[in-house]
Order: sequence, then C-alpha cells, then structure tokens
Amino acid sequence: MIEFKDVGVRRDGRELFAGASFQLHPGHKVGLTGNNGTGKSTLFALLLTQMGKGETEVTLDRGEVSIPDSWHVAHMAQEVGASTQTAIDYVLSGDEQWYEINAALNDLSSVSDEQIGVLHQQFDEIDGYRTPTKAAQIMAGLGFNTSQHELPVEGFSGGWRMRLNLAKTLMSRADLMLLDEPTNHLDLDAILWLETWINAYTGLVIVISHDQAFLDATVGHILHVEQQKITLYTGNYQQFIRTRHERMAQQQQAFEKQQATKAHLDDFIRRFRAKASKAKQAQSRIKQLERMAELSPMMADNPFSFRFYEPANMSSPLIELTQADIGYSDTPLLHNANVQVTPDTRLGLLGMNGAGKSTLIKALVGELGVLSGTYRASDTLKLGYFNQHQMDVLDATATPLQMMRRLAGKTSDAELRSFLGSFDFRGDRIDTPSELFSGGERARLTLALIVWQRPNVLVLDEPTNHLDLQMRQALTIALQGFQGAVVLVSHDRELIANVCDELFLVHDGQIDEFEGDISDYGKWLAEKRKQENAQDKNTGKKKNKKDSKKFVSRETKNTASEHQAASDLTTQKSAGSVANSTVSHNKASTQSTLSKEEQRKLAAEQRKLTAPVRRDIENTEKTLAKINEKLSALEDKLADTSLYEDSRKSDLMVLLNEQTALQQQHNDNEEQLLQSMTTLEEMEASFE
Repeated sequence: MIEFKDVGVRRDGRELFAGASFQLHPGHKVGLTGNNGTGKSTLFALLLTQMGKGETEVTLDRGEVSIPDSWHVAHMAQEVGASTQTAIDYVLSGDEQWYEINAALNDLSSVSDEQIGVLHQQFDEIDGYRTPTKAAQIMAGLGFNTSQHELPVEGFSGGWRMRLNLAKTLMSRADLMLLDEPTNHLDLDAILWLETWINAYTGLVIVISHDQAFLDATVGHILHVEQQKITLYTGNYQQFIRTRHERMAQQQQAFEKQQATKAHLDDFIRRFRAKASKAKQAQSRIKQLERMAELSPMMADNPFSFRFYEPANMSSPLIELTQADIGYSDTPLLHNANVQVTPDTRLGLLGMNGAGKSTLIKALVGELGVLSGTYRASDTLKLGYFNQHQMDVLDATATPLQMMRRLAGKTSDAELRSFLGSFDFRGDRIDTPSELFSGGERARLTLALIVWQRPNVLVLDEPTNHLDLQMRQALTIALQGFQGAVVLVSHDRELIANVCDELFLVHDGQIDEFEGDISDYGKWLAEKRKQENAQDKNTGKKKNKKDSKKFVSRETKNTASEHQAASDLTTQKSAGSVANSTVSHNKASTQSTLSKEEQRKLAAEQRKLTAPVRRDIENTEKTLAKINEKLSALEDKLADTSLYEDSRKSDLMVLLNEQTALQQQHNDNEEQLLQSMTTLEEMEASFE
C-alpha cells in the first residue's frame, strides 16, 4: 500500500500540503480532486519522485511517504514529442518488459545460447504472444483504426498524440497508474471504453479528472486537496459531494460557536485584565484563547458566478439547413441535412469520432458552405461560437482587460474588472498577457469574451475540455438560464443531460433525431462497435503486419484472429438477439400447431442437419486436448537446466521449434472451434 504520514510540501515558497496522512491500497480507484493550483500535479510529482521516476523532483519538508520497493508506476504525461516511431510500436513500448525481451529476441547477435532459452521462457511467462493483440485492442478502444497503426507518431495531431500516450500508459504492467486528465482529448465512445478498462484494472489507479460522470463511473475513493489539507473520502464523486457538504456545514457551526466563545473571552479579558482581583482569571482566559485551535469559516465553494445576458434581438428560425449536403472538395460527408435552430433550441449533437459533428457545426456557423441544398441565417443572428480554434487565436500579447476594452467601448474599468472577476480573473491575472495562461484560463477568457457580446445563439464545440469541475458547474448553471438557442457538442455527459432538451445523432452521413437520453447513447455505441467488429470479419478485413519487425509475427496473427473470433461470437449473439426473438416467436407459434410425432420428426431433422458441425466441434476439442498434453510435456522438458548448457544447444533448439509449432497448431484449432460454435449457434437459433 501507499502511506502518507504527516507529509508537508512547499513549492516556490508556498505551502501546498501540511500534515497530510492517508493510506491507499492495491485495487483502489481514486479520484484526485481540488481547485486548480492546490497541488494535484505536485502530488503526482511527489509520488513519481519517491519511486525514482519523473522529470520534476519534489522533496518532502516533513513527514514520510511509504511505497513498496517492488511496485512499478505508469504515468500519463501531458506532452508527447514528435517521433518517427510507428503508433503501434509506441504503444507497445508502454509494456517495458515485453518490449525489452522482444527486442532481444529480434537481435540474437548479442545473446548467448543459454540466454535464448531463458528469454523464451520469460516471454511465455508474461504471455508475450498476446501482447500485440492487447495493444491493438487498447488502440481500437481509444478510436484508432488499424490503418493508423503503422503511421509515425509525428504524423498525428496533438490531441491524437495524447490518445497514443494514454494507450502507451494503459499497456504498462504497473502496480500504480497515475492518469492526469485522461478524458480531455477523448470523445464519448472512447470515454465509455476507458471506464470499462479502469474498472477491470487490478492495480491502484489515481486519476485527476474534471468529468463528474467519469469519476462516478470509475472511482470508489476521492482524495481531495483543499486549504493545504488532503482528505480521503470513501465513495464516488457524488457521495464525496454529499459528505463534504455535511462536513462543511458542521465546520461552519463549529466556527460560529468558536467565534462566540472567543468574543466572550475577549470581552472578559478587556474588562478585568487591569483589576487585581480578576487578573488571575484574565490570564487564565488569555491562555485558553492561545490554546484554542483556529477554525476556518465555510468558504464559498465556487469562485465562478457568471451568467449570459439576455439577447437584444430574436427571430425564428435563427439558423436553418434544408436538404443540405455538407463536406469538403465537392465530396459530401453529410447528406440531406435538415436542422432548424430557433430561440428555444437546446440541441446536443451525438456521434462517433469522425462521423461529422464538427463538420455540421462549421456549416451551422457559416464557416463551411453547403455543397447543395440551402443555408439561411437570420438578420438578427448574433453568434457565440466556442471551439479550440477560438482559444488558440486569442491575442497572445494582450491581457484580459485589454481584450475586454476592445469590445466594451466606454464601459468603466471597474465594471470590466467586476465582470472578469466572475470568471475568476482577479488581481494580477487581469493584467497578465494571455500567452502565459493555462488551457483552462484561455477557455474561461474565451467564454468571457463570448458572454459580453450578448449572443442569441451559442454553438459550443467541446467547451469543457480545459475547465475544472467548478467552472463546468458554473457553465451548466449559466447555460440553463440562457434565453437564446444552444447547440452543443461535448463528451461531458452531465453538461449534455442538464442543458439539452433534444439530441441529434450524426452517423453514416445522416443526421437524425436520437430517441433516448445520454445513457441510451452509451448503449447504442456499444452495440454499434460490436456490429462493426462483426462486419470487419465478414468482409475479410485483416491487419497488415510487418513480419520482420515482430518476433512473434505468426503467433501474433493467430492470437489476434482468436480474439476477433471470440469478439464476433459475442457480437453475433447480441446483434442477432432482436431478430432471433422475432423468429423464435413465429417458430414457436408454428410448432405449437404440430403433433408430438411431427415435432419429434422435426427435432430429428434438425439434429441431422447440425450433426456435421457437432462432429467438427468434438474432433477439434479432442485435438486441442492432445496439443495441450504435448505442450505441458514440453514445458517439463524445457524446465531441465542442463538443456541450456553448450553441449545441448541443438536439443534446446529442437524443443523450442517444436513448442512454437504446437502453439501455432493450438491457435489454429482454437480459432476453428470458435467458428464452428458460432455456426452451430446460428443454426440452432434459426430452428427455434
């Protein structure tokens, strides 16, 4: 376990933690929360320093941190440099043990004959043959397709490099995993996949995230940093909020009671300190005051308190797309789009990565012309458009006050400072050039500039990527009170659920109303992924491998096929469930009209039809049993240490080659078994 005992840390002359004490155990999923600047990243850096990792060293001012010496740590860094390494190799390098053994087995020139056998044994012990398949699964979960595996890292954009970095981190065989804002560059389907992955992970995970739904779905503890203290709460984020509010209420009551007691003591001391008859009692009360532990009042939870102004002009519709084809270079990505934005619109756009959500957004705001159909914008339209590009084009040398002054005309500095204060720009930050701001500060400033202009339509493309939980809550409340139209693309499920009245699904070039809520969309995504996997197999799509670069090229290919077959089996069960239930109902109705003799004949005919497949399954299972016996016997032989002596080099190589051949046979037969079982299941379903 990890244990903090009375830990104190100072950085840049500022005390971040004082007297921090807590314990974290293997298997815990922990959310690390707290306002920006309270020391969450410093806590990560401290853990990495204690484990001999990390680029930034953080030392203890006092106290003790205890971490098992045998533990390994994986940390998701926030930057990924350009590299010519292929994406799949970059991800595989996250499994350092596999990567080192695989590299050694690919270059036997520096490996002795004795070491070859040891490397093979180590490779088998870590289940190295399946590691490339695991990497492919992680990349698929995070939104990469197989055609991207061999592309160089430097060919990906910054957001996709962060996905590669997350995939590399998830590949690690770590006991402790530190994830810093892992959902920032993910779309909703990738976030849902990541939730499943974290829940299945057996080690200790500590995650910094501002996504409340993500925390609720993954963590069972919250480590909260506030006022130089670190408090460990049991439960997910919602439970933490309830418990913390109860503690804050109790703290406020204790503070008020203490203030009343102090006032009474101060009054006694003031009145009787100079009187000889009361001097002793006065001194006693002075000491009582000195011993009294200083309590803090309940602090206002949220420094953000902005609202959207009422739009000056409105008409309906404000934006309208009619039978529009939308795309690039005369190639439509979206067909026959019909979208109408009125003053009452609260629209959330859903869709898988690459489906065309951002393309639709660009068409709605007029950045992208339609290829056919019509686009109309009202004369009264005043657009508030937020996306990553808007943040990136902020005047780097201008301060928040200077940017506001350009928009505000004769408005007084006092009013502008008050307005910026509602977005938590106070003191020196108001006069600081934006080039020195964090991503969260740039996002808040962009929102402030939009709010001031009194838009009647807000089009928001992932507005929460860089916002902390408090700012997300403030944005949600402000959007709920906004009297204009909202079109929203976001992976923040809480924001969509609390702001949007209707959902549109962008998929397969179409835009349709989505019947259901955001949780139903998660189920739709899971089903669609299964169907796509099945379709990939049916059309014979296979990943191209560079055999010369992978030591286990043949084994990898077969284990990947084995995994695909298992996935397809599950997919076919799920995707066919609705259709099969209808068929079953019709068959049952038909069979209920048959006599018992006719039903027996029908059952016999069905058994006759499935008999060849059943025989194939039985024969394959027998073959697999024999192969497993041979593999077990080979493992016993390879355990003989005398095999690794120079005199028995040829014997060792014979056994290793035999083991490789048997593993190949095992994978082939196991794949055949899965295919036969799928066929049998489909046949039986058609009989029901």
